[in-house]
Amino acid sequence: MIHPRGALVLIGLLFAALSCGEPTGSSTRRPVSVAAASDLRFALPELEAAFERAHPDADLVASYGSSGSFFAQIVQDAPYDVFLSADAEYPQKLVAAGRAESSFPYAVGQVALLVPKDSALDIERRGLSVLQDPAVKKIATANPAHAPYGRAAMAALDAFGADAVVRAKLVSGDNVAQAAQFVETGAADVGLVALSLAVSDALKGKTRYAVLPTALSPGLNQRGVVLRAARNPDGAARFVAFLSGTEARQILVRNGYRSDS
Repeated sequence: MIHPRGALVLIGLLFAALSCGEPTGSSTRRPVSVAAASDLRFALPELEAAFERAHPDADLVASYGSSGSFFAQIVQDAPYDVFLSADAEYPQKLVAAGRAESSFPYAVGQVALLVPKDSALDIERRGLSVLQDPAVKKIATANPAHAPYGRAAMAALDAFGADAVVRAKLVSGDNVAQAAQFVETGAADVGLVALSLAVSDALKGKTRYAVLPTALSPGLNQRGVVLRAARNPDGAARFVAFLSGTEARQILVRNGYRSDS
């Protein structure tokens, strides 16, 4: 017969053995919450995988939407650690409002014309002049009221000299990813979208694209901030440091961004 005190010792040893056998990674990983502009929808998962390989204790959790919508959420105290905007304006506003110490550049975005794969529109040679084609009934853009890529699309149309006939064809998505989806599904004949979406595997074989020349669209200087209210400031700082490194820049370039920020 085992003495009661001996039984307690055995139970304690068993509990210790079981505890040592538990995986430690999941219990120690701390989430880094990232509010990311929709143009990053396909690039950020690749960045996330590389960051977590370098930092096994980190867990990057991303949400996607228009930069303006995230700005509105953040000024209402939405609990994000990092905000990756599609422009410089929203991060600078957060710095001015005291919600971030400083902003940082991470990429230069590019605008592309996007059409369904079987479209007869020769976007490769004609560029924005295809928008004047009578066959084009709907042109998709992101909403310029809160999406930087929507404003970039409008600026490109201004630089091109688009007339009222072309502008009457415009339809807006809530964000640039939705504008690309309009083209993918045939809800729009052509779109002015982020190159990062146009080159993605998700659209490969479904669409064609042509990058706008810099004379019409010089690029979006995309910046981010670590928020003062970040719940994981250390993890956020490590992610920002990763974004400035060679591996992250190679991933971004591979996904349609320029690195001349």
